[in-house]
Amino acid sequence: MIDPTPHEIAAMRAAIQPMAEYIGADVGYNKPIQDYSREEILTLIEVIVTAYQDSLQKAAHQQWPDIEIPFDPSKTLGGGK
Repeated sequence: MIDPTPHEIAAMRAAIQPMAEYIGADVGYNKPIQDYSREEILTLIEVIVTAYQDSLQKAAHQQWPDIEIPFDPSKTLGGGK
């Protein structure tokens, strides 16, 4: 990511705790990354991306509380007509 915004930086930081919980509880801190199974890697990515997106959605809602996230233009632009 080139030149992350303050919200993106905050979202990356918000992903640290869920990632650490997954690594600690489900995989084990002492397990080297090269020993992770494909499913463990995919789950790790899912944990990180979900936390990142949740943080960005929260920030967007705080900045623009009247816009529904995820954005549905049919609800705000005349019902899609």
